[in-house]
Amino acid sequence: MGADGGSCDSGDGTGAEWDFSCETDYAYDAGYGLSEETVRYISSIKDEPEWLLQFRLNSLKQFEKIDMPHWAPLKKSDINYGEIRYYLAREQLPRKNWDDVPAAVRETFDRLGVPENERKFLAGVEAQFDSEMAYANLREELTSQGVLFVSSSDGLRDHGEIFRQYFATLVPPGDNTFAALNGAAFSGGSFIYVPPGVHVAQPLQAYFRINAEQFGQFERTLIVVGENAELTYLEGCTAPRFESTTLHAAVVEVIALQGAKVQYITVQNWSDNVYNLVTKRAKAMAGAEIRWIDCNIGSALTMKYPALILAGERARGEVLSISVAKGKQRQDTGARAIHICPNSSSQLISKSLSIDGGSTTFRGQILTAANAHECRCHSRCDAMLIGENAQSQTLPKIDCRGRNCTIEHEASLSKISDEQLFYLRSRGMGESQALSLMVNGFFNDLIREFPMEYGVELKRLIEMEMDDAKGHGQWM
Repeated sequence: MGADGGSCDSGDGTGAEWDFSCETDYAYDAGYGLSEETVRYISSIKDEPEWLLQFRLNSLKQFEKIDMPHWAPLKKSDINYGEIRYYLAREQLPRKNWDDVPAAVRETFDRLGVPENERKFLAGVEAQFDSEMAYANLREELTSQGVLFVSSSDGLRDHGEIFRQYFATLVPPGDNTFAALNGAAFSGGSFIYVPPGVHVAQPLQAYFRINAEQFGQFERTLIVVGENAELTYLEGCTAPRFESTTLHAAVVEVIALQGAKVQYITVQNWSDNVYNLVTKRAKAMAGAEIRWIDCNIGSALTMKYPALILAGERARGEVLSISVAKGKQRQDTGARAIHICPNSSSQLISKSLSIDGGSTTFRGQILTAANAHECRCHSRCDAMLIGENAQSQTLPKIDCRGRNCTIEHEASLSKISDEQLFYLRSRGMGESQALSLMVNGFFNDLIREFPMEYGVELKRLIEMEMDDAKGHGQWM
């Protein structure tokens, strides 16, 4: 029992260290269902300016009228929005000292290894618990250089001039159903600003934890990296397993100004009751470079398609994506590269693993505008199937309007066979070891792109997803 009256259970016995929840007393609770009253409650307790309240109310109207696209693997009616809680928080402001964080919240992140990661190699950490950041800390030397790493609420309140200049410029509420939902109910998320010429040598990390049942988390992250500046940002997400639906609908906007370099790394390890419906978009100005490195494990359904807008000459963009789906899980992921200036380049690389009925889909889109000449684009999707009824599909779309562009797409599909396993077992390996070797070899070139600590954890998470598939006998 924590000093604040909260306690954490031990999970459901699966052995997954993230599968637990903590009893928590919430000071702020918007109740169930989304309405104008809910939106006004969120805005009121956050003491927001009138323009932001109107932004939220307009977003709510957009959400009510925008339907899902015809190709989506989800109908809007598949989620009962009246049974979701849209705002839960203990406090409005994050603590800067870890010892001051409420005990149940601190135990949650201690068990997930967040403070340990901070001590090891990070330049700054934020930890969000349900709707608000519970902890935020940035090394003093970066603060002295003008780097900002705060929650979105703090960014709006304390750095409104910069925040408002870029807020919702890449993902407006009318963009899609869940961008509108986020616009109405968003809370938490990170605001990062790196001044021109500043190189943040060590990564910044934000960790998003859903703790409550029948809850929706709607963080909104805005990252602005100044001219010739550099940043690596790490994001981790988890939630315990509940019988009821959990909703995660985040929005991320990244702006890399001239000559900037940004690397955005995500590892999402959701329980299979989570609908993970995320909009991520980045804009690279002249000579800027943006890399999305994205890993999606678990969830009932993930819909996520990071987009690169290459808005300046010689801008470069890359999306590296890993997806794992098992059983009834669906990973509907992909990437978009939109070239609107000449001499820009992009690369979209995806690897997916479908296990025992799991379904993975890659939706890739490359667009070069009429004046985007001499562009270079490459797209590749590799899929591996294990067990019965595993599925995978690749759906590329190429729209080339510029002159002298080089655009390539390739895809491959493989299935682990009895013959392959037999060969490795004849060399002295057990079935589990042989299967792990083949899967790790399949993902290895992308896993190497993650920081070493994340790469080791990622291999372990993939092996955990494979555990139920091992020992099933026939693979073909």
